[in-house]
Amino acid sequence: MVQRESELHLHSTDGVDLAAEAASPADGPARAAAVLLHPHPLMGGDMHATVVDHLFRTLPAAGIAVLRFDFRGAGGSGGTHGGGRAEVADLRAAVKWLAGSTGLAVWLVGWSFGADVSLQVADDRVAGDDRVAGWVAIAPPMQVVEPVDMAAARDPRPKLLLVPEHDQFNPPAAATGHTETWAATEVRVVPGADHFLAGRLGLVAELVTEAVTSAVAGPEA
Repeated sequence: MVQRESELHLHSTDGVDLAAEAASPADGPARAAAVLLHPHPLMGGDMHATVVDHLFRTLPAAGIAVLRFDFRGAGGSGGTHGGGRAEVADLRAAVKWLAGSTGLAVWLVGWSFGADVSLQVADDRVAGDDRVAGWVAIAPPMQVVEPVDMAAARDPRPKLLLVPEHDQFNPPAAATGHTETWAATEVRVVPGADHFLAGRLGLVAELVTEAVTSAVAGPEA
């Protein structure tokens, strides 16, 4: 089944032009939506990195609309690397576009550096802004900012951390320790994998799909 794809440009709140790509299910409206975030730009990461690319190619077949983009200073985007904090403005632009395009609350699905950036974002529910549905953090290093400073830690919406069994930067025991006081958070181990998840892309896609679609399917699904 061929998914519908489009190239576009986003604009962060501080004026940075961001290259992006969107894909949607080919056979009808999406039942869920996810922004995909890539690994560290200074280490060669961009929106075509392996895990992000695999999710971009597979999630639409499960009814999930996806948007991926290059962080500032990476790939086709303007600006310069912002240390993981300025990139929050990039993600907010992506969430705004995808939520507006689909009419759905958006899952934040990040890998590595992208996972850490995503965990800094929690929109203002008090102000009526419910554009974020939840988080799937894939191999989050939890080093870009201190875990206690991540806004998602205090948010009641669901968070799933997919932590490789042999992660070089944040193994399962460390990830569990970092998040033991977090609200609505589950840590799942990806067996036999290291931080780069070679040979485990299919499993990661299954787990992401399960997390995103089960949240919208209802208790009888």
